Amino acid sequence: MLHIDLPTRAEIEKLAAYRQSPAVSIYLRTTPLTQDTDADRIELKNQLKAAVAEMTEAGIDKRSIAPIEESVGALIEDDDFWAFQANSLAIFVTPTKIQTFRLANKLTSMVEVADRFHLKPLIRAVTFPHNAYVLAIGIGAVRFIEVSADLPPHAVKVPHLPRDANQAIGRRSHLERSGAMRSGEATSEHALLTRYARAVDEALRPVLAGHSRPLVIAATEPLASIFRSVSSYPHVTDATIPGSPDHVPEHELAAAARTVLDGVYAAEMAAVAALYTQREAQGRATADVAQAARAATYGAVDTLIVDMDSTRPGTVDDETGAVTFAETADAINYGVVDEIARRALETGARVISARRAEIPGGGELAAILRYPV
Repeated sequence: MLHIDLPTRAEIEKLAAYRQSPAVSIYLRTTPLTQDTDADRIELKNQLKAAVAEMTEAGIDKRSIAPIEESVGALIEDDDFWAFQANSLAIFVTPTKIQTFRLANKLTSMVEVADRFHLKPLIRAVTFPHNAYVLAIGIGAVRFIEVSADLPPHAVKVPHLPRDANQAIGRRSHLERSGAMRSGEATSEHALLTRYARAVDEALRPVLAGHSRPLVIAATEPLASIFRSVSSYPHVTDATIPGSPDHVPEHELAAAARTVLDGVYAAEMAAVAALYTQREAQGRATADVAQAARAATYGAVDTLIVDMDSTRPGTVDDETGAVTFAETADAINYGVVDEIARRALETGARVISARRAEIPGGGELAAILRYPV
């Protein structure tokens, strides 16, 4: 089992707002196997040494470096901490604070020293976090299951949720005919299943109010299509988990739901790419780093897609957004594209951290603008 701490947008925004030297960002590829974490600890020691060397070379006061060494060193020696890991570890440390996030993504190991944190890999963890609900609805049973990246799937108790189709329609069998309704559509199987689906939707409505997680339906046809047609929840996925879910374990439903979510992610990225192409023709999109930097500084970025792995050192002017690239990274400069992402976040833009192949144009970034710049 992966032990994961996903950051909230508020936590990312707080990290993005930090501006004081030194700020050290460390990303470490880890193993969830406790017996194999010694290599991860050694790698973190090496990353810490690199950060200390960079801070020393930049002339940063030893009184600021020492607390960073101490806090990361204490983390390295904490056996309890290393007993529960995931696929990557993000560490953000200053002379007064250390913050960690255990992530499901397999990130590239790196260390960055600047007066701000390096956030693109962390943003990747929440771009599409693979959190969802599964409605396993069959004639003989109905379950509402929460699926998240950091916890085992579990059934959620929903007040007034029917136990099964028969309870929802008030009959011993959904095929039973009553004397009061002998003819026509009222007793058809489709009509009865519709009544069942509406009863389930009514029970779920207060539970789902205000949420935006995808809802994946696990059901046979025609029940899956019937529920989708009557559902009041706007985030039901087009793809379903086929087959009767009545006796399918929750972990199998969760695994199938994650496959559906992969498709949702691919469709969203395709939609972003299509919008980029449309806006580019209108002068409202750019893949140019310098132009994107100016747009982010002026608050003109609506959606920004950035390469999660690349780091191009330099600086971005606070007032004009002008970019100055550097040949090598040091404790004075920082990742330019990461800084563009930080500024876009601060102005309410949607920021997507993606693989290079997923970015329209295949560059370091692609920005969809609110207005031409």
